[in-house]
Amino acid sequence: MLKIKSKIILIGVILFTVSCQNKGIKNNQTIMDDSKKQVSNMNNDITLESMLHEKRDAFNNTAPEAKKKVYAEGLKSVENSGILDKALNVGDKAPDFSLNNSLHKPVGLYAELKNGSVILTWYRGGWCPYCNITLHYLQEKLPEFQKAGATLIALTPELPDQSLTTSEKHKLEFQVLSDIENKIGKQYGVVFKLTPEVADMYQKAFDLHKYNGDESNELPLAATYVIDQNGIIQYAFLDADYRNRAEPTEILKALAKIKAKK
Repeated sequence: MLKIKSKIILIGVILFTVSCQNKGIKNNQTIMDDSKKQVSNMNNDITLESMLHEKRDAFNNTAPEAKKKVYAEGLKSVENSGILDKALNVGDKAPDFSLNNSLHKPVGLYAELKNGSVILTWYRGGWCPYCNITLHYLQEKLPEFQKAGATLIALTPELPDQSLTTSEKHKLEFQVLSDIENKIGKQYGVVFKLTPEVADMYQKAFDLHKYNGDESNELPLAATYVIDQNGIIQYAFLDADYRNRAEPTEILKALAKIKAKK
């Protein structure tokens, strides 16, 4: 019965989120709030993947056909770009970097690696409901990551003020770093350019240029890496479809393998 009730709540929240997404930037706070409720209402049997699939299904059931076509072509463009082959992968050395967090304080990758493994993940922006669901889910799993000896760091092309809003709304207790102009994302090979049609839709819906502080129309993949203390990537999640994300259970398995080697 609990699973059924949770599922009903999830579907209702997802449908409401989709409708808000079409009303522009003024509803982004509502999107984030609803994503928090969606994760808070989950039980231990609900995976991140299942929540994201319900969000996707809700979009497919309610979005105009023209919009679905443009988005599908956008995903195909990313897939055909070769980015998945060019991005850093398991066995590669992770480039060091230092970026400011939402409080304008510098955070360095290699400095964090001195304390243990690092989970490095990218999110597109607080305007993305899939990102909001994922961020809040990761926050729920943060104690498990910490118990496994890892530090979680999220990168976003959003300006610091925008990422601060996202952090505060989701009460995130892990570092959120602003990768302005996707400079670090490009070092890892996870940045792509939106198709003109998708970029136009995003600009009209929530003003992507204002969020990121530029007009490049570039975004990162929703990539996730697990990096060991030697700076070597031991796990990589790379997908052309931003609606798919690294499952925390897989991240924890990667951390367990790293610990087993010590």
